[in-house]
Amino acid sequence: MIALEVESCGPGTSVQDAGRIGFRRFGVSAAGAMDQRALAVSNAVVGNPLTGAAIEFTLLGGSFVVTGGRLSLALSGPGCVLSIAGRPVPADVAAAAEAGDRVTVGPVRQGVYAYLAVGGGFALDPEMGSCSVHRRSGIGGRMLAAGDRLACAGRTGASSSAGAPVIPAESTGLIRVIPGPQDDYFAPQAMVSLLSEAFVVQLDSDRMGCRLRGPALDHIRGYNIVSDGVVPGSIQVPGDRQPIVLMRDCQTTGGYPKIATVISADLDRMAQAQPGTALRFAAVTRDEAVAAARQRALGLARMARAAGEQARLPTTEALLAVNLISGMVNACAPDGPSGDGG
Repeated sequence: MIALEVESCGPGTSVQDAGRIGFRRFGVSAAGAMDQRALAVSNAVVGNPLTGAAIEFTLLGGSFVVTGGRLSLALSGPGCVLSIAGRPVPADVAAAAEAGDRVTVGPVRQGVYAYLAVGGGFALDPEMGSCSVHRRSGIGGRMLAAGDRLACAGRTGASSSAGAPVIPAESTGLIRVIPGPQDDYFAPQAMVSLLSEAFVVQLDSDRMGCRLRGPALDHIRGYNIVSDGVVPGSIQVPGDRQPIVLMRDCQTTGGYPKIATVISADLDRMAQAQPGTALRFAAVTRDEAVAAARQRALGLARMARAAGEQARLPTTEALLAVNLISGMVNACAPDGPSGDGG
C-alpha cells in the first residue's frame, strides 16, 4: 500500500478534514481544518472532495517519505513551499512523487496553517463521521509525530497538474461580525471600541481560541452568565475585558458573555492571522452574513468544477502511451488516398 512516512514535523501537525458535524449537542467539538478554504484548494487540485482529510501544519512544516508507489500531492497555504525530491512545486498545484521520494513542506511564512493533500485521500477510519483530530479530547487520534505512517488510498500513475484551478478570491480587510448575542452585557463604549479600534493577535492563541489584546471591553452586568451554546466565531469577553475569538476546537458551551460573532465566511482569514497581527472588525447584518457564506460556497463549488475539468484533460504521459495514428496515406496520389501512386 502507498503511504507517507513522517520523518519530522512540528508539534501542531495533525490530520484534519471539514470537521465533525452534528455532535455539538452532545458536547463534542467539531474540530476540522482551521482554514477550510485552503483545505478545499489542496483537495481540489488532486481531484479529491473538497472536504477530504489532509495534513494540517501549524507554522512549522515537515518532512515525509513516499513508500509503496506513485502518489499525487498538493500543498495550499499562505507563503508555504513544497518540494518533492528536492524539486520545488508551486503552491496549489498537484505534482507526482515516486516511491522513495522525500516530500518537504516549509514553514508557513505568511500565515499560520497549511494543508498537504494526496490524490485519493488517506486510508483512515473516521470517528463520528470525521478524521479530524481534536487535541484536547483525543477524539480522532493524536497529533502526528516522527515515525508515524499514513496509509494512502492514492491513485498510482497520477501526474503533475498543468496548473491550479480558478481559486475564488478571499475578502480582505475588516473581519465581519454580527453583534451579540450578549452585547447588552457590555457598556455602550465597548461595542464602539470593538468596531473602531485595532486588536492584536496574541502568542497564546491556538486551535481553540484566538486571544486578542486591545482596548478594554467593559461589562455592565458582570462577566459570568449561565453557560449557553457557543460556536466557532463567538467572541467571548472574560474578566480581563480582552476578547477571545473561539475557533474550530472550541468547547460547545461557555459562561462568558459574547459581545459579537465572527461570520463563517471570515473565520479562515481569522485563523491565518499571525501573532502580532492587528485586526479590525466591522458589523454586518444576518442577511449580509448569509450572503457572504453563500458567495464563498459558490466560489468553492466553481473551483471544484474547474479542477474536475482540468483533471479530464489528457496529459503528455497519457498521449504518449497510446497509438494515435493507425496508418499514413498520400493525399496527393492520383487514385486518391487509397491509391498507391507516388
